[in-house]
Amino acid sequence: MKSLRFISAEALVSNAQLARKSLSSVAHNLFPLLFKASYLLEQGEVIHDLVENWPLADFNLGKLLGTTVDYQEDISSRACCVCLESCLVGLRDYVLNCSSPYSKRLKVVDLTGIKDVEVQVCKCKKTLGRWARTELLSKLSFELLVEMQRLHFNPCIFDIAIDVLIDLFVTERNYELVVQALLMRCHCPLKIRCVAFRADSLTLRKLFYIIKLTDPSSLRKLEVVHNIRLEMEHLEVMFNNIHFPLLTSLTLPARAFNVQRFTAEDEPIFMTIGEKMSQMTQLTELSLAFSILTGKIRKLLSPLKTPLKLLDVSNCALNHADMAYLANSLHSNHLEVLDLSGHNVTDLYPSTFFKLLSHCSYTLKMLILEECNIQDIHVNMLILGLIPCRKLQEFKFLGNPLSSRALKCLFNVFSDLPMLKYIEFPVPRDCYPNNVTYPIDDANLSKFDHQKYESVSEELNNILLHANREDIKASTPLFGGYDAAIQETGNELGSYLLKSFKDTLENFNKALQEMN
Repeated sequence: MKSLRFISAEALVSNAQLARKSLSSVAHNLFPLLFKASYLLEQGEVIHDLVENWPLADFNLGKLLGTTVDYQEDISSRACCVCLESCLVGLRDYVLNCSSPYSKRLKVVDLTGIKDVEVQVCKCKKTLGRWARTELLSKLSFELLVEMQRLHFNPCIFDIAIDVLIDLFVTERNYELVVQALLMRCHCPLKIRCVAFRADSLTLRKLFYIIKLTDPSSLRKLEVVHNIRLEMEHLEVMFNNIHFPLLTSLTLPARAFNVQRFTAEDEPIFMTIGEKMSQMTQLTELSLAFSILTGKIRKLLSPLKTPLKLLDVSNCALNHADMAYLANSLHSNHLEVLDLSGHNVTDLYPSTFFKLLSHCSYTLKMLILEECNIQDIHVNMLILGLIPCRKLQEFKFLGNPLSSRALKCLFNVFSDLPMLKYIEFPVPRDCYPNNVTYPIDDANLSKFDHQKYESVSEELNNILLHANREDIKASTPLFGGYDAAIQETGNELGSYLLKSFKDTLENFNKALQEMN
């Protein structure tokens, strides 16, 4: 519902030329209102001028686009390229603006509130994702310094200092530009302050160097993913040399730990990493997907000073002792997000798994059990485990060999979970040929009876509709859910993988030649 003030703001900014001419006579407290109206209508020129002449001490993009008194709809998920580019260019021009620097009040710009989602409703249909925002801000910061040197400005302009809070995303392709911007930060009026840092497709040398440049003492979230070969010994070096006192969230790449290759010398390294993580006293989110941690989860998690709210141990080859520790640990009573995908939870350790589920039932908001070999015979047991989870908002269980009949039983239970909003369910087993084996490989994943699936899917949605739960969205993303980072940098990721494969082959051939 739009207030009369918001409707009036829309009317003004819809005429870009008039709005731009009128800014000098607009009351300062109306700038946030005009900004949201301009963003909603994708008026790039007006957005630029609003930011360039911003009269307030702070500019928080998430709050400006979020729920407001005049317009309740949250539009922070619109990562609109036109709007965000105009916003960032306007920020650069704010510094270069010829108005007296004494009238410049802006001290903090927070760009972290933008949410990157799959479906964009903006008219331009083009997004400026996290990687592109990182690149553009770095480029504009450097351009600003060059422009300040080239033109003759009032010397006081060099006293302007604006902290720009941003979630950086760095790969090989934008590495040099970001490093350049971070190195020049002390001289630039726009001070890039990294809140969250994501790195992919970088060598370890470059990774360690740029992390140091981000000011790790104030870093809140660190994601090292995919094409970074960060193993346990490298992690020890990083933790020994770089400290993360405010870190709340840590994501490590696949095979960061691999206990199958452990030697006697590796045990102290593993213990050291646990001790270093215990010094991160605000750490509440830990993602260790595809590390091999069989029998070692207690040693890694027990030193932590604070209970985890998010734990991703998907495909970590956990054994009964690991599950028993999780079920009885301090963490179990605080978990809000739990990913146990890739573990045969209902056959290998059913009692400890359901004990864990019982302990976190009062806090759990998201549960992921993909490819856990949950079959029809386990459905009643799973229902008993899910019923107490009254705060559950998302449940993902793709890749499990469940029949359409079993799925209908589950959906009848889903309708009774009051907070549930999103479900990812598997293609029913009876839609696949009889000879299919689980887990299904990518080549056979889409070889099912699509007509039968559509019919079953309709029945499942009807169960929700009859229970007046139209608010629940249920889908089957065959190859996994949407990942904004992968979507944005997928081409670079693929190229880096091919290069790594080529280098491995060349090294292998060279080794063979030396043997001969």
